[in-house]
Amino acid sequence: MTKTIQTADTSVLEKKQAAKAELQKKLGWAVEPKRAVICLPSGLTKTLGGELFEQVIDGLLSLPVEIILLGKGSSSYGEMAQKLVDEHAHRMAIVPNTPSELEQMCLAADIALFLSDPSDQEELGLCLANGVVPVAPTCKVLKQYNPVQEAGTAFTYEKPNHWHCFAAVVRALETFIFPFDWKTIQKQCVRSVMGA
Repeated sequence: MTKTIQTADTSVLEKKQAAKAELQKKLGWAVEPKRAVICLPSGLTKTLGGELFEQVIDGLLSLPVEIILLGKGSSSYGEMAQKLVDEHAHRMAIVPNTPSELEQMCLAADIALFLSDPSDQEELGLCLANGVVPVAPTCKVLKQYNPVQEAGTAFTYEKPNHWHCFAAVVRALETFIFPFDWKTIQKQCVRSVMGA
C-alpha cells in the first residue's frame, strides 16, 4: 500500500474509462461507461460483513449497476457468491485474488463497497488511490461527502444493517450521474492518500 500511496496521482482518473471498458469486455459484459461498477475489494468473511452482503445483495441487484467481488474469503460465502454470479453473469463477477486483478478492478471500478470498518484494510488505500469512491461504515479515515460543501471522500452509513448500507449506495449512485461532482469526489479520494 505504501508504494501506491507514494505514487498516487490524480492523472489516474484519466485512465479509468478505458480500464472500465477493458474490464467489461474481459468479463463478457456490454461496454457501458455510464453504468456504475461496484467492487467489493475485501472479500467475504463473517468479520468482513458477509452476513450484511447476504442481506443487501437483492437490493443491489435491483439497481442499474455491475458488481465485482474479489475472490477471497470463507468458502461458505464463496459458494453463495458463485451461485449469484451464475444467475447474474451478465453483470456480476468474481475476479481472482491476485495483486494484478485487484489493481485492475480498482482502476476500473467507480464505487468500492465495504461492509465492515475499512480503516485497517489495505484495499481501502488502493481504492482511494485509484479514485474508487468508498461506500462504508462510518470510520475515522473517511469523510462523509457533503454535496453543499462539495467536500468528502465517501458515502458512509452509521448502522451496519442492510437498510443503511443500501441507502448509502443509492446516495452514491445519485451523485454518480453527475460527472463533474463525481470527479470532484474522486480527486479528493486520490488526494487523501497523497496527504494533499
